[in-house]
Amino acid sequence: MSPNLLVVVGATGQQGSSIINTMLADPELSKEYTIRGTTRNPASPAAQTLAAKGIEIVAADFNDPASLQRAFTGAHTVFGTTTTSYDGNTYTHEITHGRALADAVVAAHVPFYIYSTLPSIAKTSQGALKHGGHFDGKEDVEQYIRTLPVKSAFVAPGSFMSNFHDSMAPHPAGDGTYALASFVTPETQLPMIITAGDMGKWVAAILADFPKYEGKVLCCATALYSFAEIADTMTRASGKMVVYRQLPEQVWRGFLPALMVDHIADMPKSFQDHGYYGENTAEKVAWSAEQARGKLTTLEECLGANPLRLG
Repeated sequence: MSPNLLVVVGATGQQGSSIINTMLADPELSKEYTIRGTTRNPASPAAQTLAAKGIEIVAADFNDPASLQRAFTGAHTVFGTTTTSYDGNTYTHEITHGRALADAVVAAHVPFYIYSTLPSIAKTSQGALKHGGHFDGKEDVEQYIRTLPVKSAFVAPGSFMSNFHDSMAPHPAGDGTYALASFVTPETQLPMIITAGDMGKWVAAILADFPKYEGKVLCCATALYSFAEIADTMTRASGKMVVYRQLPEQVWRGFLPALMVDHIADMPKSFQDHGYYGENTAEKVAWSAEQARGKLTTLEECLGANPLRLG
């Protein structure tokens, strides 16, 4: 029998590239599936690197439904994810792009769909938080997918460890230490994932046994880490003192662009008050980690392999 075709949307992104590399390295799944990756620019260096590994690369765009349907034609399974954009229309983009992917899956008669979702901040806060943005949009798309004639399963990434090298990097505190700063309590927990390395391990688990995970959400993270634990881990990994600094919310808001500040503020509020994945976050993370097909990377291992750029 010919191998099944897996189409990976956003093949050059962190999630897409992790899935492709995981599949290529898996002795069983690499025989069961061939891979087609979509990207807006097949001529990009990242796309060409994948093509050199034997991946079929095709052009597809969220705003061009015909290109999505062409890309999905002949697929056994599609993995879909959307790109977050903080331009004042974050939620609308998520809904429009997420539904476009799902509709193209159905139009192309694809039997199986794996979608990268997130929990709704509006739902977990019972309506108290109004700026869930991509969290709310992705979960709304998940519910839409559940109404469609396609077998579906879902992966919900935790907080990206790579953020500690850019948007959440510690900064010099002026006294020889470095500050990891936010406005929530030090005990607030984040489920951490090295996305480019580990995301594919959950998708591979679903592909190896789709009936087991049909309709389920895998909460993709190695473990939960409090902000205080993250700072301690950074200290051990870097050899330099990193401390967590809890700022007044208005001071913290002053460091962010206006178009994204409300969205970025409601996320840690939700994590602090309701848990990243809502009720029973710890249990969801622990169960999902057990499902991953392969060893997961700890935060300390990630920072050891990718040292923080501390001056």
